[in-house]
Amino acid sequence: MFALTQTSTRQLEIIEVVFRNGWDYMRGLLTGAEANEPKLPPPEVLRNILVDLGPVYIKLGQLLSTRPDLLPVEYIDALSTLQADVPPVAWSEVEIVIREQLQRPLAEVFATVNPQPVAAGSIAQTHKGLMADGREVALKIQRPGIDAIIAQDISLIKAIAELVSLSEFGQNYDVVALADDFAKALLAELDFTQEARYTDQLRKNLSKSTWFEPKQVVVPQIYWEATTERLLVMEWLDGLPLLSADFSQVVNGKSPSIRKQEITTLLCRVFFQQLYINGFFHADPHPGNLFYLQDGRLALIDCGMMGRLDPRSQRILTEMLLAIVDLDAERCTQLTLQLSESSQPINLVQLENDYARMLRKYYNLSLSQINFSQVFYELLQTARNNKIRLPGNLGLYAKTIANLEGVARTFNPEINLLDEIKPLMTDLFRRQLLGDDPIQALLRTGIDLKNLSLQSPRQVELLLNRITSETLQWNLNLRDMDLLRRSLGGSANRLSFSIVVGSLIIGAAIISTKAQTAQISWLSNTLFAVASFLGLWLVVSILRSGDFK
Repeated sequence: MFALTQTSTRQLEIIEVVFRNGWDYMRGLLTGAEANEPKLPPPEVLRNILVDLGPVYIKLGQLLSTRPDLLPVEYIDALSTLQADVPPVAWSEVEIVIREQLQRPLAEVFATVNPQPVAAGSIAQTHKGLMADGREVALKIQRPGIDAIIAQDISLIKAIAELVSLSEFGQNYDVVALADDFAKALLAELDFTQEARYTDQLRKNLSKSTWFEPKQVVVPQIYWEATTERLLVMEWLDGLPLLSADFSQVVNGKSPSIRKQEITTLLCRVFFQQLYINGFFHADPHPGNLFYLQDGRLALIDCGMMGRLDPRSQRILTEMLLAIVDLDAERCTQLTLQLSESSQPINLVQLENDYARMLRKYYNLSLSQINFSQVFYELLQTARNNKIRLPGNLGLYAKTIANLEGVARTFNPEINLLDEIKPLMTDLFRRQLLGDDPIQALLRTGIDLKNLSLQSPRQVELLLNRITSETLQWNLNLRDMDLLRRSLGGSANRLSFSIVVGSLIIGAAIISTKAQTAQISWLSNTLFAVASFLGLWLVVSILRSGDFK
């Protein structure tokens, strides 16, 4: 076990921040106290602690904000607003990084680079530049020394996770795995070539669609000839964040309300395709990553955080949409079980009752009054309260839906997410049933039926032969049978032990009544003492086990 009591300079800084903000539980962990049940500080206090601790812990807070299956909604809301407020790195230091990454004279690649950054974050900052061939580009440059800071903080976070894992909370939610996932996600963000590949993949996925006009959506092009692990060079896009764009004027005969409705529909369909068709989606659609370009197109930028959904999860989440619309608690329970990764027994009656109670408050509301992302958050939290462990990508899915709905409602208050997706449901179910190529799906089904028809007679013959020859064996695997077996074994052992103790007492009594010599009397007293000690030990063990009643 990693010893947190062996303090480092960074750990002392963390302890000082924790003390200053008054988080007693974490203070105990960092000073080597026993790991009891975690006690979170109030949401705003936790947010302030993460901000004070710096970029790595802000990233940790941003990751936790994608896990409504782990944290209550008030914490999700507080952590969702986390943004790194860090001063930009001086141009002299940034220029050194660029030259190291290019490994050739700067003038050979770029005609000019503006020394003033257009944006600064915890891991990188962005500058506008002009390539030697005249293309306008955005340069995303990694902050010098950030890799060493991240490595040190990750080791501390993993050590804390190991201590928390000793508690019931840590075992139920596997905080060690959560810390490992965070470490992998953060280290992946340090490799800008991965973000570049994500960007290319997203642009390719959105280049084809039957739900929207692909030419109306832009994902910046990556210039691979100048992109490295610490330098990302991409197409410069002229525009403004969607919520900052001016829609007060009539353009091409369209009123502002009509233009807003068209863009809202386009935005929703772009993300619905990512979620329910491609299974590869931009997981951070906050207002700063959605741009309205000067030519009227919609742009998605910053593909550092992407999510994935396999076809099975897509199918279940699509059905969950319908279950929420129908306010069907029973169906929500069944779908939750299909998604669950929990190995512990689940109280289905309790889960369904909790879902019914949660959905009951929406019975008298119209679809336009229901906030879908809020309902889905509540479903995840209800599952969490029932100690059901769900896949981590569901958190990213829920966060993406929440961000999308939040931006859409701010941009166009008349929006209703379910109204936007209803026209697509028929096509969505057709795709899930037949795929993109119905003929191929039909042929594949025909081959499966043919194989089944060829194999069935032989399997039926084998079954009948085993039945008639009495060689048929059934292999049953009953849940919690091992627990029952251990319980019965323990009871049998105690019964046997009690019989032995009773026999010793009876034997000692018989010997005592017929004792003729001192040696026999001593043997009798010894048997009484041993039997009394064993009997007392048996009584104490039963009382401590709690099975006395």
